[in-house]
Amino acid sequence: MNVVPSVLAEDFDDFVRRIRLAESFTDYVQIDVMDGVFVDTRSFDPGLIDTLVTSLSFEIHMMVEDPAGVAGKIHNRRLSRIIFHFESRVDHAGLANEIRGRGLSPGLAVRPETTLDMIHKTAGHFDALLFLTVYPGRYGGAFLPETMTKVSEARRTFPEKTIGVDGGVSADNMGMFYDAGVDYVCVGSRIFMGGRPEDNYLRFMKRLDELRHPR
Repeated sequence: MNVVPSVLAEDFDDFVRRIRLAESFTDYVQIDVMDGVFVDTRSFDPGLIDTLVTSLSFEIHMMVEDPAGVAGKIHNRRLSRIIFHFESRVDHAGLANEIRGRGLSPGLAVRPETTLDMIHKTAGHFDALLFLTVYPGRYGGAFLPETMTKVSEARRTFPEKTIGVDGGVSADNMGMFYDAGVDYVCVGSRIFMGGRPEDNYLRFMKRLDELRHPR
């Protein structure tokens, strides 16, 4: 399992500041893009991501009604995966194929209220499944323990896919995700809000090392 810092910002300057902080302790982040419609909050113009020069590789998590339009604005050479929501109004398979045609990995994000049965047919078009374990759109959402049944079932149902979770992850509950066979956890507020982000990240990595090498 890996720990992926999640960068969520409504202001581009704040976004760049968090990217610069992340460069000191990781080589991969998730960047959240929000349109103020699919979720209440709105981030900066996603086209600005193409102006970003960074050593980090990253994936985009699009919480937007029009993921095809937003994806078409982002062509940063450090981008490796584009994730959009099952609940967005889009041709899921068509956009997944477009993303793969760009040499990128397509991922499908799933809100807490969406069941595994609902996404079962669609999931086959994607390399990765990202399960939201909070209601999306802001840092610091409350973890929803009932989502873990869906995550564990997804691991059994889709053994070949990358499984991620996003939201409410802490050093105290990481063991639950590790035991469920999750490939990566996205951590936002507990890294970037309060204390030094590098120290916060290192606490997560220490806990992950304990899970990998129990005494």
